[in-house]
Amino acid sequence: QVRLVESGGGLVQPGGSLKLSCAASGSGFSIYNMAWYRQAPGNQRELVAEITDRGTPTYADAVKGRFTISRDNAKNTVYLQMNSLKPEDTTVYYCNADIFRGLTRGNSWGQGTQVTVSS
Repeated sequence: QVRLVESGGGLVQPGGSLKLSCAASGSGFSIYNMAWYRQAPGNQRELVAEITDRGTPTYADAVKGRFTISRDNAKNTVYLQMNSLKPEDTTVYYCNADIFRGLTRGNSWGQGTQVTVSS
């Protein structure tokens, strides 16, 4: 089994920055796409940013120009640099990864990390 663990969430002032990290642990696996989602209470989980194995990113319109997704394939880790944070960015952020073991493909989720943007 592959485990995804997020870190880096917390409380920040509007206009501030946070950097989220998500590390995949285990053995005998490789990763294709990785992504960050967020989900507020009562809402569906929405895609924030995703990145291919070659490093090509895409972003939700709400975060374009403010967030940057990146990855370190050697460390099986994906990052989300969040700048110019707004109160509406407040929610739980989740890491997602497409996992490969031999010819088997699966999907894994992290436990989530809370981001709160407030004065």
